[in-house]
Amino acid sequence: MKLYNISLQSLRRRKAKTFFLIIGLILSVASVVTLLTVSKNVNQSIAANLDEFGANIIITPKTDDISINYAGMSINNVSYNNNELHTNDVEKIRTIKNKDNISIVAPKLLSVEIINPANGTGDKNVLITGVRFNDEIRLKKWWNVTGKIPSKGNEVLIGSEVKKKLGLKLNEWLKIRDNDFIVSGILDATGSQEDVMIFMDLNESQKLLDKKDKVSLIEVAALCYDCPIEEIVQQTSSVLPGANVTPIKQTIESKMTAMHRFEHFSFGISAVILIISMLIVFTNVNASVTERTKEIGIFLAVGFRKSHVMQIILFEVITASLLAALIGYVIGFLASRFIIPVLTMDESTRIVYDYSLMIFSVGFSLAVGFIASIYPAVKATRLDPTTAFRSL
Repeated sequence: MKLYNISLQSLRRRKAKTFFLIIGLILSVASVVTLLTVSKNVNQSIAANLDEFGANIIITPKTDDISINYAGMSINNVSYNNNELHTNDVEKIRTIKNKDNISIVAPKLLSVEIINPANGTGDKNVLITGVRFNDEIRLKKWWNVTGKIPSKGNEVLIGSEVKKKLGLKLNEWLKIRDNDFIVSGILDATGSQEDVMIFMDLNESQKLLDKKDKVSLIEVAALCYDCPIEEIVQQTSSVLPGANVTPIKQTIESKMTAMHRFEHFSFGISAVILIISMLIVFTNVNASVTERTKEIGIFLAVGFRKSHVMQIILFEVITASLLAALIGYVIGFLASRFIIPVLTMDESTRIVYDYSLMIFSVGFSLAVGFIASIYPAVKATRLDPTTAFRSL
């Protein structure tokens, strides 16, 4: 009779012990698979949401001209020289190798202009900002607007400080360079430079300021979860050689810190599960060896080598581990399909089979079973056959 047949017969004969051994491994594998799958998908979902919640890259022309402060950064070159940014640079950014990591590209045209309100409060200097409102709303998810976002060329959105400075209200008119504009929306206080700006459509601002196809800066929200931000910056710089591409380090580091904390938590729980799994297997196999003293003694007495006895015990554990790995992977994957939409609050989240995780599950289960059963297996080889016969 071959050794693996002896192991299989032993598993069948000891149904209760085998059942608890397999169940313990299944729960361990399923827990780890669920945790890793949930961690990966939730991290990606959180990363995407964080990366879209504000720009993490600022692109400006290379220049030594005057600077203004925008979004807490010093932005060079509001005036133009040989190094300029243009509207088509947005499309160039979309051509980089990691273009899939580029979530939002928001170009802006900045200029300080004299504003003449129709309410007669007097002329004031105000920073005009031309934007693409669809991109800007996606980029600035914290914006809260009273009224509505401009949808026509003659509509503008004003900051809270501009409202106070000019005494403007909704649907009131103002004049910029002899062109009339109506206030369609008022931006609630943000505590940033946006409070002192007047926002208008980018194309309209380019016509108004006689800056055809030109922009002052470009804000980029890059998904840096699976790609280092330095690579995206380098690739962007290569397609825009006349621009300064600057990552906002503080924003990126705060996002990655949040992600790493969640990952460390997941790994910590996995380590606890690993230790518990090994204890379950060790206890089960050790108890089995103790109960089978007579059987092992007979094997040794009839000529089985110590290595044969060890192989019989290890093969039992490996067989149970392999079966548990496959069942545990399926259970863990199905469990994650219910858990992930709840944690991400996104029912559209799609979870695909990860065959590398299946291979990991098999390896994890086999490793746990093998390591935890080494001592009981060695213990079995050290049994004295005469001791077994005395117990008959």
